[in-house]
Amino acid sequence: MKIIVLAKRREEVPNQEIQPHVRAEIQAVWDLYMQGTCREFYTRADQPGPAILMVEYPSVEDAKKSLATLPLVALHMIDLELIPLAPFAGIERLFQVAA
Repeated sequence: MKIIVLAKRREEVPNQEIQPHVRAEIQAVWDLYMQGTCREFYTRADQPGPAILMVEYPSVEDAKKSLATLPLVALHMIDLELIPLAPFAGIERLFQVAA
């Protein structure tokens, strides 16, 4: 299952508290990439902040369990929103013959 992961810094956590952990976080994301579960990673073009990941896991629960080990998540400095994706089926209607 493909899942978009949106990371957001918790408001009560100042950015300077996060900085010492950024290298470990990036290493952990790279490790997920090398394992094949993190397929893509991005940063927002319109604002600074945590990354956006495209991951693949059997389920959202499996993704939550794995991503909970990321340093900034484990330290409760960022929250993750997981958005499961499914194939878009609506395009099929364009090719159906009207009855």
